[in-house]
Parts: sequence; structure tokens; C-alpha cells
Amino acid sequence: MSFDRSIKIAPSILSADFANFGAEIRAIEDQGADWVHIDVMDGHFVPNLTFGPPAVKAFRPHVKTFMDVHLMIAPVDPYIEAYAEAGADMIVAHWEAGPHPHRTLQAIKAQGVKCGISLNPGTPASVISELLDLVDMVLVMSVNPGFGGQKFIPGSVNKVRQVREMIGDREIHIQVDGGVDPTTVGPLVEAGADCFVAGSAVFKGGSVDKPEVYGQNIAAIRAAAEGALKAAQ
Repeated sequence: MSFDRSIKIAPSILSADFANFGAEIRAIEDQGADWVHIDVMDGHFVPNLTFGPPAVKAFRPHVKTFMDVHLMIAPVDPYIEAYAEAGADMIVAHWEAGPHPHRTLQAIKAQGVKCGISLNPGTPASVISELLDLVDMVLVMSVNPGFGGQKFIPGSVNKVRQVREMIGDREIHIQVDGGVDPTTVGPLVEAGADCFVAGSAVFKGGSVDKPEVYGQNIAAIRAAAEGALKAAQ
């Protein structure tokens, strides 16, 4: 994956039809998704339980773009190798998931995959200042992790701006996850984010039998984001 700050839409398959993941992944990619976002939850770090390594391995053959695996689990270190072997192109771990985030990021990089660090809404951006040379992406959570469909937290915009200032000229993506839709994406782009996770905002109203709705939803988010990017330039 070559680095660029173009707008990237990463639908979260947490909002997909669980009985039809392969077809859903193919549908969102055909309709314009740039990445496929996999939300991994353990029922401990967050109050929900989702995908283990075997599920991610099953998703992998269907993903032709870029598979972004977000580990909302604690402890995280013992599972990094399994998710890398399952086919993750990028593994994102939470700063809050353990006492040694630097070691966690080293473990991800040792697997030869892209590496990301995520921040919960209550965690200040400043905590990652000593980690930026290790990461390919910073994920700013704009809702509390654990469930899809939550309301966007406005203070996330300022956190994105702080992260962007800290990054400087480093080649690091800023991703935002939670409540992203055409009404919230603009200020995030202006603040410096370039990658956007969207679940219900992409999948709402569509299905594998009506994939064009996914395309319309993705296009609406992209149009709002690119409009904000053009205005900011």
C-alpha cells in the first residue's frame, strides 16, 4: 500500500449481513469501498463479542482491496500473530489495551503488516507522542467502542486536529471510526483525517440484492469528504 492522503472509505462489516459475509464484502468493494474494516471485539475490553482469527481468515479470500483489522481486545499481544496469519493487511491495537503499547506496536510490525494505534474518546491525543515513529495509522474513536450505530462525539474533531499536528510530515494515516456519515465527515477532513470507517451509514437500506444502495451511501460520504478537502485547500 503506497501512502497518500486521498479520501478512503472503509465500511465496517459489523453492519453487514452476518449470514452472507462473502457476498457483502464483494458488494461493498464493487460499489466503491477503498478498504474493508474488521471490528474484533472480545466481550472484555468492550461489551460485545465478534470475530476470532478463523472468521477473519474466512473473510480474507473475499477481500480484494485492503483488510484493516481493528483489535478491540485486551490483552492484545497474545493474538497479534494469529490475526496476522489470518490475513490482516493492517492490525490496529488500542493504546488502552495494555501497559506496554510500544511493545504491542513492535509485535505488530514484527509480523510484517501495517501497524496502527487507536484512542478511545476519553484518552488524550498526547499519549501517543512517543509512538508515532512506529505507526502507519492513528485511529481516533469518535464513539465509545463496542457497538455500531452510536452518535458521533463532536470533540473528536479537535482530537483529530491535535493528532494531525503531532504527525507533522510523517506518512501516517488518520482514521476515524464512529458515527461517520455525510453530515459529520466534513469537519473531520478539515481537521486532517483521511480514512473513514462507516458501518450503518454504508449498509443502511442496501443488501447484496440491492448493492447500488451501498454505492450511493459510499458516494455520499466521499462527496462530502472531498468537498471539505477541496474547500480546505
